[in-house]
Amino acid sequence: MSSRPDRTHILTVAVEDYFQVGAFNQAVQLGQWHRFESRVERNTKKALDLLDRNEVKATFFALGWIADESPEVIREIARRGHEIGSKGYWHRSIRQMTPGEFRDDVLRSREALEKAAGKRVLGYRAADDWLNPQDLWALDILAQEGFAYDSSICPMWRNWAHEPWRRTLHRHRAGDREIWEVPLSSMSALGFSFPIAGGNYYRQFPHRLMKAAFRRWNAVESEPFVMYFQVWELDRDQPIISSSSLLTRIRHYRNLGKMGWVLSDYFREARFHSIAQHLGLSDALEPGRAEIVLPARERIRAGFEVVGSSESEAARRAKVTLVVPCYNEELVLPYLANTLSEVERAYADRYQLHFVFVDDKSRDGTYAALERIFGSHPRSTIVGHPTNLGVAQAILTGIRAAQTEIVCSIDCDCTYDPHQIGAMIPLLTDGIDVVTASPYHRDGRVVNVPEWRLFLSRTLSALYRRVFRNKLATYTSCFRVYRKSAWMDVPVRESGFLGVVEMLAVLDRRGSGIVECPAVLEVRMLGRSKMKLLRTILGHIKLFTWFASLRLRSWGGTADGNGKRSGEVRPLRSLPLADRRMTKGKTHG
Repeated sequence: MSSRPDRTHILTVAVEDYFQVGAFNQAVQLGQWHRFESRVERNTKKALDLLDRNEVKATFFALGWIADESPEVIREIARRGHEIGSKGYWHRSIRQMTPGEFRDDVLRSREALEKAAGKRVLGYRAADDWLNPQDLWALDILAQEGFAYDSSICPMWRNWAHEPWRRTLHRHRAGDREIWEVPLSSMSALGFSFPIAGGNYYRQFPHRLMKAAFRRWNAVESEPFVMYFQVWELDRDQPIISSSSLLTRIRHYRNLGKMGWVLSDYFREARFHSIAQHLGLSDALEPGRAEIVLPARERIRAGFEVVGSSESEAARRAKVTLVVPCYNEELVLPYLANTLSEVERAYADRYQLHFVFVDDKSRDGTYAALERIFGSHPRSTIVGHPTNLGVAQAILTGIRAAQTEIVCSIDCDCTYDPHQIGAMIPLLTDGIDVVTASPYHRDGRVVNVPEWRLFLSRTLSALYRRVFRNKLATYTSCFRVYRKSAWMDVPVRESGFLGVVEMLAVLDRRGSGIVECPAVLEVRMLGRSKMKLLRTILGHIKLFTWFASLRLRSWGGTADGNGKRSGEVRPLRSLPLADRRMTKGKTHG
């Protein structure tokens, strides 16, 4: 390692998972955090290894939620000699909280972090949004609650122009108490402040430019340079949250492979240590301050939890099969697994859930991931198509493989929350063969779905209502509850998304009962939709024309969905299954 000057600067690290960052607040809700594959442990280890190699100590600002859900992460940071700071409990802006809620949040976070780390939490950093002059009330509360410092100010543009001394370390007075403020470093030019301290700025701007700004600071400023980065910035393979905007994706994912070598270059040139070290503070717990008791909460990490029960309890519950068609969904499956585990727990007293996963000849590692994640579940069946047959045929394959009368088809990407089966299954009453989820129902809802898609779907529904007996608000949903016995001889010509509509059309012409249940549809969170837009639109036009011609000729019940007279209905197409595997010991029915 090259020689470094005696002067020592400050390094801070944000401990949060890739899906918890503020940029994704509109796409990812707090209640969905458990569904994502957690990568915070491996990313924090990468950060710790990087600092160890460069003999650097830092302050790690962590969420209290992570301390409760993954205490081993916080414990490992402390074990390696780094300081633990608070980033609040949830990843929320202080502007979303009242002063009372803010106080409760920081105290809850501090308690969780101190229990996990066995160290005193001295400092705080806002999780989302830097502090502005109107937010200084938060520093008053932190001082009142005994925090030694805050590091939530990042001078930008002219937000602190009237108090230029707040650009560097200073004391903030709150009544008879004081608290250190440790702002992120910025460059001042022409009366404006420009952030130069790390994170997104290191990834988006040329390294030479940012390094020159650091050297200028080192030459002209007497206070230490305060640098930061997030542990997820070392993870170039993290899943892409496709529901976010293009600008957000650029901001979050661009140049993730750059951060590691950029930080190493800074560490070769200068010394860095934690905020507590710089201020001469001890993070040792006071006697009796906090007993180190690790939370006993369970966390599912890219696995599938089996919810068990006694035989007598299982006999009282209705048996339901969830069919999940999968095509190139390897990255989505951990999210699906966590979601289905939540569904199993939520309905453990009402339903015994069975699962059929149909791999529709994926080109990625979907089949292997299905076996790894779901293969040990005693009520799961994994089926593989020899060729890609489309989502409708995958659903029909799953229905045929099910050994329960009640069968639900759900989307692998969970754009419809599977928890909604609780409202749908009770609607499968006598005379009803299908219950379909309906976001376009007057009581339904869509979240973050593009307007063009809403217009397209509603237009298609308006067209199909003209040729269906059952007048529905939504005909294209893959999220449905079926009565299996009604589907054993249903002929379907179309295989893909068009086949989903045709499935309803065949039963509609037979006089079967079809009802819809108001539901919430959200934009796809991970991965990309498999729908080919232009091809699908043209296909729907062709399908509508076919349905209309059938209605004009013989819609009175004398012909089936293939133009055949009653009594001449073909059985459901027999689909060749090249690879149908069932884990040993699995039971059905």
